[in-house]
Amino acid sequence: MESAAGAAPWSAVSALPAVAGTVVVAWALLRSRTDRDVRTRLALPTAGCALASLAATVASAVAVGAGPPEEARGYWGLVEAGVLLLLIVAVVRWSPLRERRYAVALAGIAVAVWPAALIEGSFLERAGAAAFWLLPVAGAVATGTYPRLAAQRRAAEVARARRAQQLQLSRDLHDFVAHDISGIVVQAQAALFVAASDPAQAVPALERIERAGLSALAAMDRTVAMLGDGDGDDDTAARAALPGLDALPALVSEFGAPGGPDARLEVSPAAVDALPRETGAVAYRVVVEALTNVRRHAPGARRVDVRVDRTAAAVEVSVTNDLGAGGRRPLLSRRARGSGGLGIPALTEHAMAAGGTLAAGPTADGGWRLAVTFPDTLPTHRKESM
Repeated sequence: MESAAGAAPWSAVSALPAVAGTVVVAWALLRSRTDRDVRTRLALPTAGCALASLAATVASAVAVGAGPPEEARGYWGLVEAGVLLLLIVAVVRWSPLRERRYAVALAGIAVAVWPAALIEGSFLERAGAAAFWLLPVAGAVATGTYPRLAAQRRAAEVARARRAQQLQLSRDLHDFVAHDISGIVVQAQAALFVAASDPAQAVPALERIERAGLSALAAMDRTVAMLGDGDGDDDTAARAALPGLDALPALVSEFGAPGGPDARLEVSPAAVDALPRETGAVAYRVVVEALTNVRRHAPGARRVDVRVDRTAAAVEVSVTNDLGAGGRRPLLSRRARGSGGLGIPALTEHAMAAGGTLAAGPTADGGWRLAVTFPDTLPTHRKESM
């Protein structure tokens, strides 16, 4: 009877850490249904349970050999270790790094030393028992670490995707809006020049300015529409609305309007048929960028030739401007040379994504030529029939 009466307090002491840990786990599970952030606050309760476990272990170590205390500690110690291992997984998975360190360290020590205190053998035997129980601690840490790292990788992928989307947006704005705005500037300058001598000639220039402004607004609307989820009708319509080779006549005509150089377009119908819509949109962007560079970096150019040719195995779209007024080759910026900026480098990436190659460089007469070459995707039976 005396032994049973003495075992009761020891059983309560041994059960306390296991019961406390079980309460913490149950609390986290119930609260997580309405408050998912509760999982990030488990470090402090886990540390408290670990300290209670260590205290019970020390108390049982003092009473080793007393019979009932040792037996009670053994039963509850297994439950306690299992609960602490669950808490270690949760803390490693969700808790902040600063709090995670001390909570996992305390809980790991508590799991490792609880059986060692019940062994009446040598120090090496106790150390071996502690080392053995470090294995499930390591497993719990690994179990919590893997999904945490996976979540971090997903977050990094989302950040990279957003960054790529931002770069795509800036490139779209550069390729389309910058062209229209530069056209507005040129037409405004031409209108100012002729307004004093022939006011009637200023009206067509103002109409061209209006069309360029509307085109810039449409390009911005299309770019914003592409920032959607990518699987909706608006995004599909926006991509389908991208201008292609069929829009080149209007583009070149606007570029060669009064106040601009003599712009000429030569298009092979077979070349237009040989390119799919998306590749044609890339070719259109190349022409837009080339014409924008002519306005910005070769304002004295007198003639610009835009050609779309088809060879036996490829389709080439090129834009060539002459030496320019004054008999001197115009100085080209780093962006025009293709060594930086958002212009030619970005178009090179677009061309490569469509399976083509882009080249830009001076011509023999001192002008400048930009060309993109795409593989001919026209089916063989259609080639033979043409």
